[in-house]
Amino acid sequence: MIIYDKLWKTMSKKGFTTYMLREKCGIDSKTIRRLRANDNMETKTLNKLCAVLDCTLDEIAEYVKD
Repeated sequence: MIIYDKLWKTMSKKGFTTYMLREKCGIDSKTIRRLRANDNMETKTLNKLCAVLDCTLDEIAEYVKD
């Protein structure tokens, strides 16, 4: 299972809020809800998050064995 717990820590370190993701980065509230629920994400969304946060994928997501 892929989880996004690291995303919230990275956002906090970089001073990003969910509001900033929605308003300035074009990530909609439905996608943010899906991230919080650890639902499946498209790679283009993960790419956008990495670009906006200037980070690598391992700073926003991790694999945890079911």
